[in-house]
Amino acid sequence: MYTQEITVQNEVGLHARPATYFIQKANEFKSGIWVEKEERRVNAKSLLGVLSLGIVKGTNITLIADGSDEKEAVDALVSLIQNNFGE
Repeated sequence: MYTQEITVQNEVGLHARPATYFIQKANEFKSGIWVEKEERRVNAKSLLGVLSLGIVKGTNITLIADGSDEKEAVDALVSLIQNNFGE
């Protein structure tokens, strides 16, 4: 299992278009991937799950992956968030 905490800094948080990019990236990996905010954990490959967390600018989240490509998966998602989802 590999985890990393990150703060979402883009203006709209993890909603609509950024969430779609996030889900698409998560689905490129074989590992199980979760997003945790406070005490809630959802599947990072589920758009409704990610949107249900209500992640806004400045929110700290933890990315958790478990599987054969867990480190690569978390690193790719962290990079996507740090680069403001390519916007």
